[in-house]
Formats: sequence, C-alpha cells, structure tokens
Amino acid sequence: MALCGLATPALAGNLSGRVELVQKGGRRATDLSDVVVYLDGVKARPRATRATMAMKGKAFLPRLAVVPVGSTIEFPNQDPIFHNVFSVSGENRFDLDLYKRPKSASWTFPAPGLVRVYCNIHPQMSAVVLVRDNAYFTRAAADGAFALEGVPPGRYTLKAWHERAGEVSQAVTVPPEGDVRMDLLLDASSYKRAGHKRKDGSDYGPGEKY
Repeated sequence: MALCGLATPALAGNLSGRVELVQKGGRRATDLSDVVVYLDGVKARPRATRATMAMKGKAFLPRLAVVPVGSTIEFPNQDPIFHNVFSVSGENRFDLDLYKRPKSASWTFPAPGLVRVYCNIHPQMSAVVLVRDNAYFTRAAADGAFALEGVPPGRYTLKAWHERAGEVSQAVTVPPEGDVRMDLLLDASSYKRAGHKRKDGSDYGPGEKY
C-alpha cells in the first residue's frame, strides 16, 4: 500500500479485496503484481516522491511505475548505446534527448494520468507510469490481494488497471471505522499488442522489430 506520508485520519476505514485477471482462452493469470488498485475521489494531495526506471538490455526496468503527482523519475541509461526517452501523453509529455551509459536524466510529472513511455530509437522499449492525484493506491500482490488502509470515510470509485486489460471500476462507500471488502475482475482475453510511433509520429525503421 502507498500512503505517501499522509497522516491517518481520526476516522478512517480499511478497504481490501482481490483482483482476478482473465487472459486469452479464459485462463486466470497467476501473477497479478502488475495490477494497480486505486481510489478516485479522495480529496487529499499526496507527497511527491522519487523513483528510478533504468534502461538496460534495450528495456525499461521496471516497466511499470506508480507515483504521486509531482514525483520525479530518474531514467539512467545502463546500456553502452544511445537511448532517447519520451512520452506524448497529454500534460505529462516529455523528451529527454539522446544519452548513453553512464548518463542519466529525469522528469517530474505535473499531472495525474496514464503516461506511456518509449525510446525514440528502439520500438521494443516501452513502459508505463501511472500518476495518481491522491495517496490511496497500491499494487496487488502476486495472488491478486490488495489493501488500502486509513481511508477517510466517504463515497469513492475503486479502480483496478492492468496494461493488457485496461481499467475497471466499482463504486464503494468507506465507513468511518471498520473494513470493506471489494473484488474486481479484469478482462484481457481480447488483448492485441499494437506498435507505437516515434515522437514525431513517424514509423520506426526496418532495422528494429517489436
């Protein structure tokens, strides 16, 4: 669970549950650790943090980061070749230009939302940064279990997101005290991987493949 330094309210409830992910053929995923669970509608700005997303072996490591709005992510290049990290995702668009090992560059994310990150040279390199506007978010455990503790009482929307399934949501009411359990189902059975463009909207050259 991530609460980003906020003090627990005097009156607060706990929200827990489990997420399931349906894959192609109706199979249930056995590792749900890339599922993000979060609440929409909580009026409490989180404290910004710092995180790292390295480039190594023509890949972003980790491929998923979840941070509060205003947080900074460092993008060190651990490869002996050039990379160019960029995103064209709305208010969080950025371009870190070309650099190679041992150089690093960083970006501060000013707005909440889903940020898709790529390398302008290597089309197989992609990552996701999920920027949240409150502190009540967490990544599910491998078995899909999740918990959000110390939630101020109120009516909110509980959401779960996964790269292949997108987002699902349910309304939830958190009482002044006590526990609430909610289960969520994500469906990735029709997922098809799609390529992306360079930062200028052009296609990648034939020398690199997805």
